[in-house]
Amino acid sequence: MNEELIFALAISLILTLVLETGFFLLTGKRNRKDLLLVIMVNILTNPIVVLLYWLAFFYTSMSLVMVKAVLEVFAVLTEGHYYNKYGQSFNHPYLFSVAANTFSFGTGELLQIFI
Repeated sequence: MNEELIFALAISLILTLVLETGFFLLTGKRNRKDLLLVIMVNILTNPIVVLLYWLAFFYTSMSLVMVKAVLEVFAVLTEGHYYNKYGQSFNHPYLFSVAANTFSFGTGELLQIFI
């Protein structure tokens, strides 16, 4: 399980960073400090979300759909808070967080279907 978990954490973080920084750029934002902020908040939230999901998967009988939903809400609220507090070009920080996470999560789900 250790190697599988480390692999999942690494792949998830790399994919999230690529997708959410890509989303940042696709929205027309170019502020370097905000780009760094996007990277940092995802380094903060993604490993926690993935680790808690895997712990729930292996050690509980909780509904994994509910686990994912709760963890994604945590990520959106945490990231939105940091975008709101420290961001310079986020007019609607929580909306940006919802959109970026929806894009990243949805792309990840699609990749799992096709890979």
